[in-house]
Amino acid sequence: MAETSQTDVSFVPDDEWKLHFKKSDQVAFYRRQMQGPKHQYRALLDSLVLTEKGARLELLDPKTQTKLLLSVSACKNDTVRIFIDELQPIKPRYRVPDVIRSELQCEQLRVDRQTKDHVVLSWSTGLHRVRVWSFPFRLEVLCADEVMVTFNSESRLWLETLQEPLRGTSDGVEDDTSSLWKETFREFVDFKANGPSSVGVDLRLHGFDHVYGLPEHADRLQLRDTRDGEPYRLYNLDVFAYKLSSRLGLYGSVPLLVSHRPDRTLGLFWLNASETFVNVHYSSAEQDDQTPPVKRMRTQPHTDVHWLSESGVIDCLVLLGPGPQQVFSQYAQITGFQALPPLFALGYHQCRWNYDDEADVKAVDAGFDRHDIPYDVIWLDIEHTNGKRYFTWDPVHFPEPAALQRHLDTKNRKLVVISDPHIKVDPDWSLYCEARDGGHFIRDRQGQIFKGVCWPGESSYLDFSRPDTRAWYSSCFSLSKYKGSTPSLFVWNDMNEPSVFYGPEQTMPKDAVHYGGWEHRELHNLYGFYQR
Repeated sequence: MAETSQTDVSFVPDDEWKLHFKKSDQVAFYRRQMQGPKHQYRALLDSLVLTEKGARLELLDPKTQTKLLLSVSACKNDTVRIFIDELQPIKPRYRVPDVIRSELQCEQLRVDRQTKDHVVLSWSTGLHRVRVWSFPFRLEVLCADEVMVTFNSESRLWLETLQEPLRGTSDGVEDDTSSLWKETFREFVDFKANGPSSVGVDLRLHGFDHVYGLPEHADRLQLRDTRDGEPYRLYNLDVFAYKLSSRLGLYGSVPLLVSHRPDRTLGLFWLNASETFVNVHYSSAEQDDQTPPVKRMRTQPHTDVHWLSESGVIDCLVLLGPGPQQVFSQYAQITGFQALPPLFALGYHQCRWNYDDEADVKAVDAGFDRHDIPYDVIWLDIEHTNGKRYFTWDPVHFPEPAALQRHLDTKNRKLVVISDPHIKVDPDWSLYCEARDGGHFIRDRQGQIFKGVCWPGESSYLDFSRPDTRAWYSSCFSLSKYKGSTPSLFVWNDMNEPSVFYGPEQTMPKDAVHYGGWEHRELHNLYGFYQR
């Protein structure tokens, strides 16, 4: 939920809206991949090794002599996983943790056929196979003898290797490559600790001309061909009064794309939490009124999907269906099944910014009864707290929160209150001190506790990527610690894009530092996931 008022510092007037959020041509890694040369990798077939979890082999860029490591695995739920990393990185690259709920169960691969040009791998009954072509490298996923997906069909494979920091990137001395190590947007400078580290690849979906997914965007259900404008952007942002028919990222990002035709459904899951762009090209869009009808009938449609991410590794899962139900079951087996909501959550919820006090809440509640309108839940926004300190209650306007909850509970109604991930900087507040002393806050690139501005004013942000922080945060909701709470109180998480007023694109700087020394750029789209 995005709130606004006359004093809302996150409000963006319509004529300034485009200045606060980036277009793709303002993003350096996107420009590099779209404008840079294609790297035609060679798959070194003689390096093929079969393992318990699949197969791996090396990829070589003949021009730069860069070597990558390709891993292919076939999971028992009809999913093919394609994973590419540097062969010998100078340090580990970020791999998204915790999203895949458990280690995937893999089938034993076998070599069906191998020539100097390609190798064919199969598993189980042999219905599905993987064919790896040597040069230019591409990987095909087949069902029976039909090619369903081609990975790297247009040689868009891109992986910028990590580098040691260059002299001049942090001490003010400039050199020819310093622009790769820092990026400027408006007044903000983003320092890249590892230099350029983006990844990308294209996939062709054969026989498909309808693709869906990539939430969250204010656009139509079927994804549009992006040659007429911006790519789809996956980058969580707090966008007040967002535009319709826009491919700008909004509050959440799910890198799942589904392709569908009457006899087949496939899914692509791109497991990367950094800023990501997706270009969609339909082959049907390349035809015009001058294309002969016979040629149109004979030409099999296809859709090209090009993924580009700022950092991390290439980790792509192909969900083989064959139907929509199977695709979503495969996705749920990988990431976890949705918990059933409590029954009251399916009823009518009443929410307004803001209810003045307990008397106001009770008056609204009585009004529903008086007009015989059923409802199950009433929500309180941030003003119910003591000075916008979460886990507190305003002592003047909400002095008896437990009694208010019991009053609602007698009618089988619940109360929901807001909780945001930013914590008001207040050395006299015990919860802030607990978080500070427990090492639960994100740091800036100099190692100090990061401070930004949000509803309470100066705030620090909890580092939910740290397991100890998640455990501590969970304890804050206990009935004994959250004073004034009862079993009929529920919580609404908000502002966890994360929203940082006056920050770059009104979010956290990418060079902020999380648990394990990882930059925020690596896991931006995971932040809200971890608060849940």
